[in-house]
Amino acid sequence: MSWSNKGRQLKQKLKQVDWYLYFGLLFLLSVLITITWGGLKLHGLLNDADALPIEAIAVKGERKFTSDEEIQTALQSLMKSSFFNADVVDVQRALEDLPWVYHASVRREWPAKFKVTIQEQQAVAHWNGQAWLNVNGEVFDAVGYPELTDLPMLSGPDDMAEEVLVSYGQLDDLLKINGFKLASLRLSPRHAWQAELANGIKIELGREDKMTRIQRFINVYPTLQQSEKPVATVDLRYDTGFAVGWADTNKRTESK
Repeated sequence: MSWSNKGRQLKQKLKQVDWYLYFGLLFLLSVLITITWGGLKLHGLLNDADALPIEAIAVKGERKFTSDEEIQTALQSLMKSSFFNADVVDVQRALEDLPWVYHASVRREWPAKFKVTIQEQQAVAHWNGQAWLNVNGEVFDAVGYPELTDLPMLSGPDDMAEEVLVSYGQLDDLLKINGFKLASLRLSPRHAWQAELANGIKIELGREDKMTRIQRFINVYPTLQQSEKPVATVDLRYDTGFAVGWADTNKRTESK
């Protein structure tokens, strides 16, 4: 085949090529490359803490037991991030891991500020000697402070902490209107209730009818006060009576 024939065949093939399709594909490829390059540049910019730094963090919420130093430590990862790539969920978790923090919220505030709101635990009772109960009956561990020493002493299985707190409130309300103060309440592993008043009297309430039995104590206490000996314990686990233990002797008087 001569070169002239080859040239004619090549021209015919070129005429058959859909140049609009090829130029269109080339244009689309260039657009995709440009978008990808721009996306990578934007991603790098948004993750550059030097280019888009966090300029300020505002911390709000009433705090008594959470120090500024603890909060600063928890916010270290936030300060190392840029405004856009900071993981607010991780920061929130770090704050809520602080012993006295119950809830924390973290949100961005344009253009370069974060707002942190902290809600502290509200301790209402000692729990099992070393932990605390908050207002929701939830157990938490934290260092104590002198202003909390007068809180009531509650104890029992952890999964029944809320029930113990509710029962404490009910018993304390009934005792208060009759001139007593409930200092501690314990629920044993066998679900028996034991109470101690602020005046040192210990009361065995058993497993059932604790409100009825505490009312029985209130009714009989004026009679017990007539004794020359101080009352140490009152056992109300009887159906129709009680047993008294006196403070200065081993004598036990039963009344039924």
